[in-house]
Amino acid sequence: MPPQTTYLELSEDAGSAHKFYEVVVSGTQVAITYGRIGEQGQTKVSAFATAEKAEAAAAKKIGEKVRKGYAPAVRGARQRRAVTHRTIVSGRSTASQAPVLWRFASGAAAFGIFVDEERCWVGNQNGDVYTLAHDGTVTARFRLPDGVKCIVADDFWIYAGADDGRVYDLSGKVPRVAYEIAEDVDIYWLDISDGVLGVSDVAGRVTTIDHEDEFQWSRTGQGSSAWMVRCARDAVYHGHSNGVARYDAADGTPVWHTGTQGQVLFGWQEQDDVYAGTSHNLVYRIAKRDGAVGATYRCDGAVFSCAAAPDGRFVFAGDNHSSIYCFDRAGNRLWKLATGCGSAYSMQFLDDRLYIVTTNGTLACVDASEEAIRAAQGGSVPEPVDVKAAATMTAVQPSAVLESVSAAGEGVVVECVREGDRLRVRVLSPGYDPAWNVQFPKGVREVGARYVVEGVRSSGRGGFYRAYGDIRRLL
Repeated sequence: MPPQTTYLELSEDAGSAHKFYEVVVSGTQVAITYGRIGEQGQTKVSAFATAEKAEAAAAKKIGEKVRKGYAPAVRGARQRRAVTHRTIVSGRSTASQAPVLWRFASGAAAFGIFVDEERCWVGNQNGDVYTLAHDGTVTARFRLPDGVKCIVADDFWIYAGADDGRVYDLSGKVPRVAYEIAEDVDIYWLDISDGVLGVSDVAGRVTTIDHEDEFQWSRTGQGSSAWMVRCARDAVYHGHSNGVARYDAADGTPVWHTGTQGQVLFGWQEQDDVYAGTSHNLVYRIAKRDGAVGATYRCDGAVFSCAAAPDGRFVFAGDNHSSIYCFDRAGNRLWKLATGCGSAYSMQFLDDRLYIVTTNGTLACVDASEEAIRAAQGGSVPEPVDVKAAATMTAVQPSAVLESVSAAGEGVVVECVREGDRLRVRVLSPGYDPAWNVQFPKGVREVGARYVVEGVRSSGRGGFYRAYGDIRRLL
């Protein structure tokens, strides 16, 4: 008997992904392939004692997917999501060399960077994500299925937004899919605050998705090509071809709009201000409260990236000619230096060091102390250390496979339950509100299953918990 093939696709509302599920029955074997439309996907093959048992198992799997909204489809009719990258060509700086302490070649152009007290993260267009200590030692490597758009932090959690439309939680040992974005959204940038995801796109829209990966609201701005979105507890800041806007985080109500000279190419935020770098060589400091422009910072080229010290006393920028800048709060240029390793697509400042990721894929640590900068301006810079990952370092890939344990130990027990057509996760361990949902990866949810997590924390706004650390299945 020839193989029996059933091909299904899921096309959900805005804010969700488009996925396929294929079941092939060949005698006593069942091959199940699943993934995002337009991609190869993952295949799992199971063997059964008889052909009848194989057919029954296949029918059960198909029935489960149909009940979740999957429907028969024709393979290839729906195409893979569109992906847009910046096309501005990087030039070479004529400024003096910056005091680069160390640099790490990630292997491809890099947009994603995050730096905290413990480590540095870099993600590139090959889908590689590396973590490094502050001395440049490479400590871990992840491999995502597509290029990394950005890396953002939300309290304890670290997320990487990728070109495949997924946002991956990198807080545990294995990357887990935390959010999936609608197939028709050509993502430009992502940010997260208290579990709420903000997405800006090619059409100049901004969309928010809640902790359960469900659509909240979407607004079309006064421009296109929205390369900036920054999320805060009470607001979402959105930068596009004509300026920056603030929306109410709860329902998307417009609060203010501030025009800019040139297209916004990057955005940064601090407690009281947002910073927008533009194609007309300017960085704007804009008050969060009312949208008033507090200062502008002029560079000599289009601004690819910007950042600020936590108190705003220094403002940094990177242009399209491989130069980086430092200004005081009022807008006076303090210095301009060459990176020596490409234009800074993203940057972050911490403890007198400026960390940048560049067009040639380098993560570089620049000594931004006053003493080091004075020496660099005088032509004296340290010899940068070129750090490398160990040849034996294995790249950890996303997986829905969980380790099983027979006891919870000191972990927190949660359970997956069905609520209408949705699968929710609730805490079973004592001391928690059993009515609150838990933010939990969709890819590992199975109705009736119990899991052990390292811990859960109440969200900042309350009303739901957020699981963190490794996830194990409780037998």
